[in-house]
Amino acid sequence: MAGHRIYSVSVASVYPLYVAKAARKGRTKEEVDEILRWLTGHSQESLDSVLAAGTSFEGFFATAPCMNPARSLITGVVCGVRVETIEEGTMREIRYLDKLIDELAKGRGMEKILRG
Repeated sequence: MAGHRIYSVSVASVYPLYVAKAARKGRTKEEVDEILRWLTGHSQESLDSVLAAGTSFEGFFATAPCMNPARSLITGVVCGVRVETIEEGTMREIRYLDKLIDELAKGRGMEKILRG
């Protein structure tokens, strides 16, 4: 399946795109990192390590220290698909992350992005 190819893509290869998207809207790398840490339970050190290791999206989510239970509050459309209706686990996690980065780029406050 074509959609499953993204699972083997390294998070580190997409990470600069997340940072660039945020930066175009006046947001920071630190905010992108905060979103990644909130979603996965990584510390900054472990996040940096996973990025340096070239971990795939599948591995990134499968080995995350503690996926945030509040991520189920993330709703909306990414790439024309409602994230809350995606059944496949890894793809749903990827789209949750995409949705959070979209919200950051749209200027939403961090407290709201992190469902606080």
